[in-house]
Parts: sequence; C-alpha cells; structure tokens
Amino acid sequence: MANRNMQQAGMQSTNSPQPPKRGTDSPAAEQLPANKDSPAQPPQQPSPAAEQAEGAGEGSAEGPAEMTLDITSFRKPGEKTFTQRCRLFVGSLPVDIPEEEFTNMFAKYGKVNEVFINRDRGFGFVRLETRTLAEIAKAELDGTILNNRPIRIRFATHGAALTVRNLLPVVTNELLEQAFSQFGPVERAIVVTDDRGRPTGRGIVEFANKAAARKALERCTEGALLLTTTPCPAIVEPSEHFDDEEGLPEKLLQKTPKYHKEREQLPRFAQPGTFEFEYSSRWKALDEMEKQQREQVDRNIKEAKEKLEAELESAKHEHQLMLMRQDLMRRQEELRRLEELRNQELQRRKQIEMRCVFLSSQASH
Repeated sequence: MANRNMQQAGMQSTNSPQPPKRGTDSPAAEQLPANKDSPAQPPQQPSPAAEQAEGAGEGSAEGPAEMTLDITSFRKPGEKTFTQRCRLFVGSLPVDIPEEEFTNMFAKYGKVNEVFINRDRGFGFVRLETRTLAEIAKAELDGTILNNRPIRIRFATHGAALTVRNLLPVVTNELLEQAFSQFGPVERAIVVTDDRGRPTGRGIVEFANKAAARKALERCTEGALLLTTTPCPAIVEPSEHFDDEEGLPEKLLQKTPKYHKEREQLPRFAQPGTFEFEYSSRWKALDEMEKQQREQVDRNIKEAKEKLEAELESAKHEHQLMLMRQDLMRRQEELRRLEELRNQELQRRKQIEMRCVFLSSQASH
C-alpha cells in the first residue's frame, strides 16, 4: 500500500509544476505511512486550482496562452467614463480606411463611444471608456503600420478645460467641482499639489462641453466667484495643453533649410574667447536679468498679498464691529418702541380706571 501511495505521489509531482530538486524529501513523502499496518491515506483529488495550474502548465508546453484582460478592472472607483480625457487623436490614417476597420482597431480596449474620421486630411478621433484604457491603446497602437505608413496616436486636446488660480489651502477637489458645476457638467476637478501633497493654489476644471467652459470663463471674468468665507476670488483662465510625455521625436520634425543649417554642428561647449562664447554669455546674462526681475516681481506680489490679507483681517474686524453696533442700535430701538407701547398701555388702563371711578360716582348720586 505504501509503495502504491509513493507511486501516486510521484505521478502527481510529475504532472503538476513543481520547484526544482523536489523528490523524496518533499512533505508529501514524509506524510506516508511507516509500515503496511498503518492505515493508508486515500489519494487526494486535485483541487480546481491545481487543475487550472496543470492546464496552464500543459498550455505553456504547447505555446504561450493568450492573455485576457478584465476591462472593468481598469475603472477607478467613482471615475467618470467616456470623458474628453479618454479621447484619442489618430493621425496618418489611410484615406480609404473604412469606419468599421477603424473602430475594430480599438475593440479590444472596451466600448467605443465616439468615432470621427476626416479622410481628406487623414486623421480621426476615438473616445474610450476610461483614461487607463486609452493609455493602453495609445501605447500599443502608436506606430502601427497601415498601408505601409505608421499611424500616430496622441491624446486629443481638451477643449473645455480651465485653469483656476488664487485658491486657498482649504479648497479641495470636491469643493472645486461643486463650485463650477453651476455652469455645466464637470468631468474632472483637481487641485494641483506639490511633491509633498501641499496645495499650490492652482486647480484644473474640465467640463463636458465647451459651452459650459465659456460660460464659466465669462461669469468669473466679469464677476467674483468666491469658494470660501474669505473674499478671495477664483481667477479663471483658459487651460494650456502641453505634451510632456511624447515630446518632439526626430522623425516628426520637418527637415527645412533652417533645420539643416542649425544641425551642421554637433552639441558642444562654447570655447572662451570665441564669437560663440561672447554671445552665449550675453544670452545667459539676459536670462539672469529676467530671472532676477521675475523674482523681484514675485516678492512684490507676495508683499502685496500679505498686505492685502492684513487689511482684509482688519476690515473684517471693523465690519464685524459695525454689524454689532448696528445690531445694538436696532435692539435699542426695539426696546424704546416696547417702552413706548408699555407707557401707552399704562396710560390707557389709567384712563379706563378713571372713567370707571367717574361712572361709579355718578351712579351713587
């Protein structure tokens, strides 16, 4: 019986993926009965996980299995779907590409909400469900060869994004979205922080459409949108879009005559005493002057803000005192009116009493 169990254990070890050098020293071998009289343990049935592992082992022997991805795992809790941040620009498309073929290129990345193709200019747009899926599609499909030419995929510029400045440290993402939702549906509202998580006083608000963004920009420019108790208005400006991921590869730069002229020499350090060194020094001096002037402007603005904050605190106290004085005067006026009403009531009662006394004396006569 023990020998038969040993054979079964050996067969299981050969059929399932095991670490190297695993033989009779394995725990399975140590748990075998010591003699024939000991009750033998019945052979264990392989678990479903073990069967899946064996299937994966067999599949790896035949060839690599195709990886399947759960699309729902790429959606963050509470994340809004099909926003403009999930919109991709696809350039260098063949002029005769069918819309169905264009859509099928992105089918493996989930649902497609928007498809637009400009065949005359050879570009298109597509909108996926989440930003993560769009990033995966961009990474995998950028440079794909269609009709002997690589396509170019980039994130589309967000045309309904605004930059918000002058935010106090108590403003959060949720408060920012709440404040700007009055102008239209907000896809994303973010308070920009530094590397330590401290607010920088700036934020980004992305609307679902351009009409809402224009309305917010006009209203905030003409008026003063206050997000907190302190009368510190939010400064709203159109958001600039920068590509800080791909940059400018050499293959995308047009080779104009100026390009060839500027590329005649390789990168180098200017040698002292040369024409290059003289004008390089003048450029650096100009940059240093610009830096100092910007620093001076920043200091002036900082001092002006501190002065304004101090004046604001003083004005708040004065305003509160004025409100208290007005409230006190209002209360005093109410007391005076109550006192007059009381005196009038006493006077009326006194007249009634005197009339009653007079009538009683007349009745006695």
